[in-house]
Amino acid sequence: MLKAILLSIKPEYVDRILAGTKKYEYRKRLARSNSSVLLVYSTSPVMKVVAKVEILGTICAAPSTLWEQTKSNAGISRKKYREYFHGCKTAYAYELGKVEIFDPPRDLLDYNITLAPQSFSYVDIK
Repeated sequence: MLKAILLSIKPEYVDRILAGTKKYEYRKRLARSNSSVLLVYSTSPVMKVVAKVEILGTICAAPSTLWEQTKSNAGISRKKYREYFHGCKTAYAYELGKVEIFDPPRDLLDYNITLAPQSFSYVDIK
């Protein structure tokens, strides 16, 4: 079994990931797993696992440095980025690769999860 990282992401950002305009997913901390697979859970009102995304790598840097490295494919405004990382000394990003969209989207129960993670959780996938 392969371990994947299940991330809860707001629908507006999920849409950009699926469209290929958001190539980085920003986080205040990374999952401990060195998985190469990310499952995208679109939060309310969708509330479904909508895609599997390849993780090309991770980046750790000061928020201003990370923004400069990733802003061309951020899929988020600088204002929102700064609000999210306000007060943080370190910022993280998953670099996103190939996207496999689930049609139809999947339920959390398909992964033996009953509640959406606040940030992320680990799941077994085939």
